[in-house]
Amino acid sequence: MKLMKAKIAVATVSGKAYYLIVNELRNRNIPFISLTPYDPVPLEIKVVITTEKERPLIRHENVLALKEGENHQALINQALQQIEGKSSYEKIVIGVDPGEVLGLAVLADGKVIKTGNCFSIKETVEEIGSIVESLKDVKVASITVKVGDGIPEYKEKLLRALDRRLPSNVELESVSEAGTDRYISEAKHRRGIRDIVSAIRIAKRTGQKFTRGQSQ
Repeated sequence: MKLMKAKIAVATVSGKAYYLIVNELRNRNIPFISLTPYDPVPLEIKVVITTEKERPLIRHENVLALKEGENHQALINQALQQIEGKSSYEKIVIGVDPGEVLGLAVLADGKVIKTGNCFSIKETVEEIGSIVESLKDVKVASITVKVGDGIPEYKEKLLRALDRRLPSNVELESVSEAGTDRYISEAKHRRGIRDIVSAIRIAKRTGQKFTRGQSQ
């Protein structure tokens, strides 16, 4: 497997900011390097992430600053867009594989940009709500959440909870899970990883639209 070279630098001496930024990058398996604001930035780095206070210290053409109280997920989304040279996305799809352990995958124009696991419907709904909110400053033509139908009662509860939680412009779909967990290698049979792989496959499928506004 070819390792992706780091194109993001995290340049801060703020422990809190560093933790928030680095934790999100690691959760998404995005390579990065760590610098102090006084270090020279390597040529291959395309985006430097720092704090608002330290921003004037950074010598780079592309600096993103985390402001106090700002959604750090949104900042990482911006960094990814800039690395890819995109000013907008056509389609963001969030795939969900329901079950005791729920798999989550976020795809931007077909590319996986975030994955994770949740352990309850409530946690899943809040996480998806947070993801959607983190995209508010990103130009996106459409956002769709696709929920696998492998466990019907989970699917129904999840779709209704998402209907109540998410903005009306977000589309919801129920997707057939038939075959989503087939051909997953032995290495990926571990609980959690398997759910994420299924969530990615669910996100890539066409589903049946769930009519918004019918959940009270």
